[in-house]
Amino acid sequence: MNTMKYKGYIARIEYDEEDCVFVGHLAGIKDIVGFHGSTVDELENAFHESVDNYLAISEETGRPPQKTIY
Repeated sequence: MNTMKYKGYIARIEYDEEDCVFVGHLAGIKDIVGFHGSTVDELENAFHESVDNYLAISEETGRPPQKTIY
């Protein structure tokens, strides 16, 4: 399994052969944050966008974001 890192978060990456896309989920937190892309660049952009959105939603709701436990 491959990983990506951004702003202190780690994502686990898998390849979905059926849909021909890379699929990622934030690892080490209980909240569910997922993303996907058909190319590595698209996947990386989706990962960054997902983390940024997660942090923005946490700020808007006043609920602290969970931190990766690694």
